Amino acid sequence: MATPPEEAGAGYARYTYRLRVSSTALAALSGEWERCRWVWNECCARSRKAHREGEKCGPARLDTMLTEARKGLEWLREGSSVPQQQLIRDFGKSRAKALKDIKARLPMRRRAGMPKYKKKNTADPSLNYTRRGFRLKSGKLCLAGGITLTVVWSRDLPADPTSVRIYRDRLDHWYASFVVPVQVQRLPATGNMLGIDWGVKETATTTSDLHDLPYAGHGKRAAKTLARYQRKMARRKPSKGKAASKGYRRAARQTAKLHKKVTRQRQDTARKWAKSVTRDHDQIAVEDFKPKFLAKSTMARKAADAAISSTKRELINMARKHGRIVHLVHPAHTSMDCAQCGARTKHALPLSERTYTCTACGTVSPRDKNSARVMLLRAGLNPAGADRARPDGPPVHRQREPAIPLH
Repeated sequence: MATPPEEAGAGYARYTYRLRVSSTALAALSGEWERCRWVWNECCARSRKAHREGEKCGPARLDTMLTEARKGLEWLREGSSVPQQQLIRDFGKSRAKALKDIKARLPMRRRAGMPKYKKKNTADPSLNYTRRGFRLKSGKLCLAGGITLTVVWSRDLPADPTSVRIYRDRLDHWYASFVVPVQVQRLPATGNMLGIDWGVKETATTTSDLHDLPYAGHGKRAAKTLARYQRKMARRKPSKGKAASKGYRRAARQTAKLHKKVTRQRQDTARKWAKSVTRDHDQIAVEDFKPKFLAKSTMARKAADAAISSTKRELINMARKHGRIVHLVHPAHTSMDCAQCGARTKHALPLSERTYTCTACGTVSPRDKNSARVMLLRAGLNPAGADRARPDGPPVHRQREPAIPLH
């Protein structure tokens, strides 16, 4: 399934495929990753040294370092320069973001950390190739450096890819993720609008009863099996400095496999729901909810299992793919405002109180449904498109949020 990447913009999408890697290709990929890992760690060392001495260490200086290193080290020169240069670009972006957060004096919990060293036994390989570093020939992926990989083509690419990322997951499975320019596949206009409020009891409560997303509980169902695998790992954990036993590696693989299964279940549920929402509605008002604070609450486990952030991301990606308009609404006081008259309660409602009662107009409605209608009003949309009836009462103060440019 295509997922637009963060760096690719509205006109691009990622298409990921499984790779069949031979022993020869595996040895070549491992060698490329060792060279790239050395380049990354050298960038970290140069950056920290420059920071201590009060000097600048930008991408140009790191490019010069790579050129000099390739001249002096034959082992480094044996690999392709394309993934090594891309790794320097990634390092520069990570360092620039961390420095920007430090300059803005953000709290430590909100800062992006400085790039860290990649350890040999913990860092998963990831190689990025631009258009000049790969080509597709007879259905196979040919990388710079003479590496040929067999791609499992589960679907056709809509256009020629502009870049590819080769990476390996915790199960030692290799994947190729292509960035491809795509055209917006517009769906027929419906004239409907939808407001969405995120929650824990139900992952998404909407102004339409047909499009509510109940809590799936994929992680809850797998929790018992996962705990058994983790106990196996704890019993077989090797001492410091000693190699892991076969039993420990087997339990670690079972744990990673179960985690991957739950992740795919959540992703599949989110995509199917996002597809139905974008198919039936032209404009969507979504609470711009950041559930990070729930990690320190008693609902942390259920909130993590609901995967609100990934569900919101899938909805935005699906709307971008089909040319729908999404309004991100600021979440402040959405549970305290009345969707009927616009009045605001004088105190925050506890989470145990699931019914909203307006003290001004006396309207009684489910709390999450009221919040979903508030999303429509704050986005400046007509709530009649959601429940087929315009609410009576005085005009409501609407906090209009900028829509995401999806076309």
